[in-house]
Amino acid sequence: MPLLTLAEVETLARAAHDGQTDKAGRPYAEHLAAVAGGVRARGGDPDQIAAAWLHDAVEDAALGEEWLAAAGLTARTQAIVRALTKEPGESQEAYAARILATPGALLVKEADLAHNADPERLTVLPEPVRTRLTGKYDRMRALLGLRP
Repeated sequence: MPLLTLAEVETLARAAHDGQTDKAGRPYAEHLAAVAGGVRARGGDPDQIAAAWLHDAVEDAALGEEWLAAAGLTARTQAIVRALTKEPGESQEAYAARILATPGALLVKEADLAHNADPERLTVLPEPVRTRLTGKYDRMRALLGLRP
């Protein structure tokens, strides 16, 4: 099977999350684009950029594990997406350990956390939600050895 181009991956990711919104009510594709752009800006390679577009697709059940296994993606892209797919009930420590053990995944998670914790995104949320999410993102950064 030929590998998907980044443009094809973007199109698939946008379609998979069509109609979904983030916690602030914005189209979810805006988050995907921001993470992919953040990976690119941090020097990420095509495998990491593809994984950025798909980083929530399996976790959010937009695309299944079967799709991921059969998709025209490199093994590295698939591994990064799997590493970034938090399992139900999984501890943050186990999740962070898997990210750290998967080559290329940390950069994608760093871009994801940067966008999730963007003060402009958080200010539109109610204070209790903003406080909870800020604590969650700070803890994950610490587990991953990332600076705030």
